[in-house]
Amino acid sequence: MRSADLSIRSLICSLAFAPAALLAYPAPAPDPNLPASKVPVAVQQIRRSMLDAELNALTFHNMEEIFTTRSVPRSGSVWSLPRADRALDFKYRHEGREYTPEQFLDRTYTNALLIVKDGRIVAEIYRNHTNESTRFIGWSMTKSIVSLLVGCAVQEGRIKSIDEPIARYLPELQGGGYDGVTIKQVLQMRSGVDYEERYDFGNPGIAARNHEQALVTNVVRFADAARTIKRAHRPGDVWQYKTIDTAVLGWLIERVSGSTLAAYAAQRLWEPLGTERDGFFIMDGEPGTGREFSGAGFNATLRDFARIGLMMLGEGKANGRQIVPAAWVRDSTRAAGGPGPGYGYQWWLASDSKSYQALGLQGQYIYVNPEARTVIVKLSYFPPGDDAADAETAAFFSAASSWQAH
Repeated sequence: MRSADLSIRSLICSLAFAPAALLAYPAPAPDPNLPASKVPVAVQQIRRSMLDAELNALTFHNMEEIFTTRSVPRSGSVWSLPRADRALDFKYRHEGREYTPEQFLDRTYTNALLIVKDGRIVAEIYRNHTNESTRFIGWSMTKSIVSLLVGCAVQEGRIKSIDEPIARYLPELQGGGYDGVTIKQVLQMRSGVDYEERYDFGNPGIAARNHEQALVTNVVRFADAARTIKRAHRPGDVWQYKTIDTAVLGWLIERVSGSTLAAYAAQRLWEPLGTERDGFFIMDGEPGTGREFSGAGFNATLRDFARIGLMMLGEGKANGRQIVPAAWVRDSTRAAGGPGPGYGYQWWLASDSKSYQALGLQGQYIYVNPEARTVIVKLSYFPPGDDAADAETAAFFSAASSWQAH
């Protein structure tokens, strides 16, 4: 893997929601201009600590115990995934040494791993008190799911064109940094708004304050920072990874659907996909005030995340239905900015040519390799900022894609 690719993957896995600086930081003084938090102090501190290496093997699959949640219910028949289980009888190379898949699981902090080749599950592994019913946090894989929902809204005519200004649908954004920014530019992380994804809680900027106030103490809504945000660059000129962009897309879906993000996700994605279990979003507040954390808050089972990957592999078709327009899948996974291999509509291009992936903080992956007809889902508990585990995961994915599972 090229060094440029390493820097990109390091960005997403250590910055895609909160980087290594977010380590059990002490409670800051409350803002006197905001209402008092109703979240118990002990729960607040668990939220501040949830990424820590000492806890995340458990917190990453117990988010419903830490946050208020909103369900994305399943319904109807389950999309059956045929099985052809095989021993993982291949090896992969990393930094000049050869390893087995069994070694990979521990070396890269794996909670769960699923490999699908030619539409058949060939490996499914659960660890650390997880099983097929466990729902895992996807972190910023959520961004890729939100992109799919935008595509559905375009297909339905709820959004006329992604070349329209987003403020046409969200007039609350007029006069701020998002005024004049198109929906497409937001999808591509080229909004130009002044939101540095930096989480230095000793010297907090807008992102650190938003995290603390929206997700820890629930005294503001995460997307509301977009109302008054400033502009740093002309829209379209600069690619810059920003969770606030996806939060605005979630707000857009809420507005054009006339319902909640979770309800629209259930109707247009989760039910037609034939999922096995309800998914859920973590919320930035109690029912009646809170919104789904659309930038990084979706939770689902290992197999249901794999169903998303298989749908992408099928160019939007799954469970006998065209769920997302094929053209949207192609556009979403075509480089339109970003470093290295590139970034599409909230999907990352992988370093190995035509592959692409949804990526989440500290080792969450839906990897799709169309040439090898392979989908891999890995749900991990990387220590914050562990670049080595991410690079080794890329090497494993390449070897697993080339593996002939006979």
